[in-house]
Amino acid sequence: MEVPGLPKPPTAASAPRPPARPGSAPPPPPAQHHARGPADDGFHVFDTTLRDGAQREGINLTVRDKLAIARHLDDFGVGFIEGGWPGANPRDTEFFARAQAEIDFRHAQLVAFGATRRPGVKASEDLQVKALLDSGAPVVTLVAKSHDRHVELALRTTLDENLEMVRDTVSYLRSHGRRVFVDCEHFFDGYTADPAYATEVVRAAAGAGADVVVLCDTNGGMLPGQVQAVVAAVLADTGARLGIHAQDDSGCAIANTLAAVDAGATHVQCTANGYGERVGNANLFPVSAALELKYGMRVLPAGALGEMTRISHAIAEIVNLAPSTHQPYVGVSAFAHKAGLHASAIKVDPDLYQHIDPTLVGNRMRMLVSDMAGRASVELKAKELGVDLGGDRDLIGRIVARVKERELSGYTYEAADASFELLLREQVQGRPQRYFRLESWRIIAEDRPGCEQSNEASVKLWIRGERLVRAAEGTGPVNALDRALRAALETIYPELAKLELVDYKVRILEQAHGTTSAARVLISTADASGEWSTVGVGANVIAASGQALEDAYAYGLLRAGVEPTE
Repeated sequence: MEVPGLPKPPTAASAPRPPARPGSAPPPPPAQHHARGPADDGFHVFDTTLRDGAQREGINLTVRDKLAIARHLDDFGVGFIEGGWPGANPRDTEFFARAQAEIDFRHAQLVAFGATRRPGVKASEDLQVKALLDSGAPVVTLVAKSHDRHVELALRTTLDENLEMVRDTVSYLRSHGRRVFVDCEHFFDGYTADPAYATEVVRAAAGAGADVVVLCDTNGGMLPGQVQAVVAAVLADTGARLGIHAQDDSGCAIANTLAAVDAGATHVQCTANGYGERVGNANLFPVSAALELKYGMRVLPAGALGEMTRISHAIAEIVNLAPSTHQPYVGVSAFAHKAGLHASAIKVDPDLYQHIDPTLVGNRMRMLVSDMAGRASVELKAKELGVDLGGDRDLIGRIVARVKERELSGYTYEAADASFELLLREQVQGRPQRYFRLESWRIIAEDRPGCEQSNEASVKLWIRGERLVRAAEGTGPVNALDRALRAALETIYPELAKLELVDYKVRILEQAHGTTSAARVLISTADASGEWSTVGVGANVIAASGQALEDAYAYGLLRAGVEPTE
């Protein structure tokens, strides 16, 4: 197949083929387009948020962040989660050890990322290849050079040695029981420069036993027609199972990914919310929605698509980036209607101005003059949290109204399930879930030149009719407030001594969130059996932190079986 703007590709007859490697597996037969899955392995949704997505400017994930995101991705039902490059840095090495010990993956397989062996070194002797095995991940993705210029200038080796590096590393990992995918870096640019050599790299990977050979638009400069033509040509010429990895530098990553699927690719690599280096990667959520709703494919577990909006926003909160309001399918404005003409038509039939029913992806239609309530979302979330709303429409309406009221002030419950559950229980039981009443607090922060900073908090609160006054110092004002509150509360509630504050995030709110709010604080707290997140909003960071801490204590006590007293 001839590609517009690219050299004529080699044919199976014209392209040189190396002799078969003894004991190597033959290339797999071409996968069928629109294969049903994911249980039959016919189609792969592969997520690389924790590796490629983490390269976005402004994202700096801790191991705890990566574990939290991995849980969300597994809930969404992706088939593979690329966790990082074990051995390249201590954080990724720790992630693989903890992920396999702490996460019971229901849908996804953990993937370790690394490179083919170094030139002139056997795969069995290469330390970074050994680190891939030591990670314990059942699947390995190898990045391989497929652009002749990169081979000679970046790897500083010969084209033949590069092919042998691919074969040797794939074969070695396969001999140790690992499933192997090969990412052909700069494939489309390499195909433009030398289609015969780029195609030969695909053959080398598939011939050595790679399950999937992924064609990477690393610079993000391709257009959909070019991608579709190249994928079709390579598939016809090699018979290898092909995947696609598209960057978004030309704004075409999603379109290029779907074009590759049209041409026969059965493995798509994406990142949550399109995070990634420079302008990002193909966005996991629009790609998944398009495959399920537009192509009629089953690539996710039943019901997973309905959690898409929640998971998208939860991951945005974890990476501490504001969710894109205009993101397809999951943005709060994705199904928002303002024009009068639209409003009139929607009264007759919402489908007149919407390409899908928003509830299919866990979103909702919004009228910007009179916002419509999300009853279904509240009912589904309450069921997930184990709170029985009994189908009470009045109760559900009150909850929706309360959520909308608080969201207007800047609250968000996408990544704060504990605060949302407390709100639900408050509405169900008709009283707040309180264990104490805070009368007042005061923070003194002192910073003298040449001296250490001093932070002291004092609190006055009531518990079971008793007034308690306590003070404490801390490493910062929030830590001091936490210590002062605990000094009072633990005398009545010793269960709080088991709680540990494990994460703390602050976001300055945009004006659109409300004129009375300036900051939103998300706090993650853990006990011996789990972790939860709470949210607070206030005119300053300390006030917002105090609210989030109060919810964190209340939820911890609720988990411990302690009944509210105030």
